[in-house]
Amino acid sequence: MKYHKLSVNANTRPNRKGRGIAAGQGKTAGRGTKGQKARTGHSKMPAGFMGGQRAIMQAIPKLKGFKSLHPKAEVVYTENLNTLSGEVDNFVLAEANLITSPFVKVKVITRGELTAKISLKTQFASKTAISALEKAGGSFQKVAVPGRVKAA
Repeated sequence: MKYHKLSVNANTRPNRKGRGIAAGQGKTAGRGTKGQKARTGHSKMPAGFMGGQRAIMQAIPKLKGFKSLHPKAEVVYTENLNTLSGEVDNFVLAEANLITSPFVKVKVITRGELTAKISLKTQFASKTAISALEKAGGSFQKVAVPGRVKAA
């Protein structure tokens, strides 16, 4: 290190703006004359503010619709369960084409008469559907949605 390459930072203090003409940064304090950026608070504009004209977020068109991250359960009616027998779960319902896939939520709702004696294992069922199942000699058990098996 050489003496002439030393940088001396001692005795430096911040430039005090707006303290009179003799101070060098007086009157307008380096902000120029008039205008939006000469006013106080100009640095606190909201994101997307475009000088008083319509903001970019308001100007661009929005896509219609809404895609929920939590899809609704597929509905199966009790009258459709009469064709089935034994233990009925998501896979049996999908095989019978009552739901689109065995990996979806299923809710059983009362509509029509239930005569088949079945042991139902789905995610949801209405109170009247459960009572109709028990009246026909069957049972209801709440189970989780079956997970997909990853191929190795």
